[in-house]
Amino acid sequence: MARILFTSGPTRQYLDPVRYLTNASSGRMGLALVEAALAAGHEAVVVSGPVEITYPTAARVIPVLTTDEMLAAARDEFPHCDGLIGVAAPCDYKPTKVEDHKIAKTGEPLTLQLIETPDIVATLGNERLQQGSPQWVVGFALETDDRHFRAVTKLQKKSCDLIVLNGPEAMNSLTNDVEILDRTGAVVAKFQGSKGDVAQGIFGEIQARLIRTR
Repeated sequence: MARILFTSGPTRQYLDPVRYLTNASSGRMGLALVEAALAAGHEAVVVSGPVEITYPTAARVIPVLTTDEMLAAARDEFPHCDGLIGVAAPCDYKPTKVEDHKIAKTGEPLTLQLIETPDIVATLGNERLQQGSPQWVVGFALETDDRHFRAVTKLQKKSCDLIVLNGPEAMNSLTNDVEILDRTGAVVAKFQGSKGDVAQGIFGEIQARLIRTR
């Protein structure tokens, strides 16, 4: 049995007390993968952004809001886990300044200055390599253009053992269409269908390739 850390759902980066940047991630793919892991007899620790779905009671869920909070929680939990499945869609940018009060409309254009948020999977993937840890890392890549090239680039940058490639049509959808790439960039599996069925396929590859039997 393995203890697996999941990041799931979106994150929010606030502009003022009521407005924020985010994306359409529903957390359904994360939920389906958590269910697949539990069904296979593993433990699941889930660091989740704000979602409307409900994770299984057998999973330990740590709710977060921002990308920095998700990274901090994942860093706390990862040393106690055998592997990471980074299925979350963290917000990639945050404002350089968060206003204390609601930004009032003035009739004029509003300019936002944004900076990148930390890359959670890359941070954890690179840290475990530096530490010589036997842990494994599976990332997700959602791409619109040059999909295979960008997925391979992310796989290398994030020090992943496998990366799951999908497209924007997966966002807030009940279905998914994915390819799984190994460390060499080769496509080793493809799955299409409901997120539950796709998760079973993805987790089957993870189980066969990365999870050591004890």
